[in-house]
Amino acid sequence: MKKIFIITLLVMTLVLGGCGSSDSGAKTGGSDIKSADDLVGKVIGTQLGTTGYIFAGDVENATVEAYNKGADAIQALKQGKIDAVIIDREPAKEFVKKNDDLKILDVPFVEEEYSIAYKLGNDELGKKLDDAISALMSEGKLDEIVSHWIGEDADHASYVADSSIARNGKLIMATNAEFPPYESMEGGQIVGIDVDMMRAVCDKLGVDLEIENMEFDAIISAVDSGKADVGVAGISVTEDRKKNVSFTQGYATSTQVIIVKK
Repeated sequence: MKKIFIITLLVMTLVLGGCGSSDSGAKTGGSDIKSADDLVGKVIGTQLGTTGYIFAGDVENATVEAYNKGADAIQALKQGKIDAVIIDREPAKEFVKKNDDLKILDVPFVEEEYSIAYKLGNDELGKKLDDAISALMSEGKLDEIVSHWIGEDADHASYVADSSIARNGKLIMATNAEFPPYESMEGGQIVGIDVDMMRAVCDKLGVDLEIENMEFDAIISAVDSGKADVGVAGISVTEDRKKNVSFTQGYATSTQVIIVKK
């Protein structure tokens, strides 16, 4: 009986010890991050090439992990590989809605404005784009487009291009369909605020819209090289980006937020 008791104790010790060691190094439980100040020295996940990625690099002693998709950063957070995710507020809402173990901090990380990128020196196109955006704003059409994608009554009804308008040529839009509600995949189609806005812009310009889906950090290069006419993917203006492309006026104000575990 004594032998059996000792063996039983050894087995229990090994099992319990093994369970404890398997979680070592993983981040478990609720987050101790309450504000941007608490990001110092943490591991931060972002989407590669975004302003979240750029600004995260300014956090003191922080390690920045860049992912091709925001969803990949969220998954890494859930798995305990990183401490927080910095991303745009609207996609953040979508991610948190689907993951009840995550939350968005009340205090925003940074505010920014989205613009359309176009090739440096193509001032003619830039003026046409600015005029179209101004018209959509004054008509209330841009607000109407946004209302279909953001808010409690959002129905995800896409803008329908005016078939009565004569078209002359096309405008190629580079985007990254991983950024709901600005652009994402639904039913095999790229949909969202940016897509609808550009369809409305193309109505004003009298051209067809062609969409090229690519990695976010490839968009500026695509516009710079002429592969695409415009880059539209929740892109904010930065000094580095202005070295390679020009930007229209802003069409949306957004906020980078911090997502952590509850």
